[in-house]
Amino acid sequence: MADYDKPLPALTDENRPFWEACRAGVLKLQKCECGHLRYPIARFCPRCLSSVFEWTPVSGRGTVFSYVVFHNAYHPGFKAALPYNAALIQLEEGPRMYSNVVGVPNDAVKIGDAVEVTFDPVTPEITIPRFKPR
Repeated sequence: MADYDKPLPALTDENRPFWEACRAGVLKLQKCECGHLRYPIARFCPRCLSSVFEWTPVSGRGTVFSYVVFHNAYHPGFKAALPYNAALIQLEEGPRMYSNVVGVPNDAVKIGDAVEVTFDPVTPEITIPRFKPR
């Protein structure tokens, strides 16, 4: 954990509940009073513009919507991880989330693969949601 040298999110009042839930092993998204689940985190609902929401647990299941495999390190912290994938996951509940597919070789990742969330504690404060095949 102490050797994690990739960029990390800045914790804010707005995103802290998301990261605290991840640290607890639960994927939570904002659910507007209109019922719309949203990600990325935002102050206002993109559907109705309301600022009223609650943090709602979601299943953590989805499919690989798209992905790319990086062979160049665009930040020095990623050099040791090359090659690595960056995937856009379509969650069953609707929102899409950028992450990584872990537990399989990069050439085994395919669009449409069924995945589920797994949590990677990279620092004492930050646990990153990643996805593994299901």
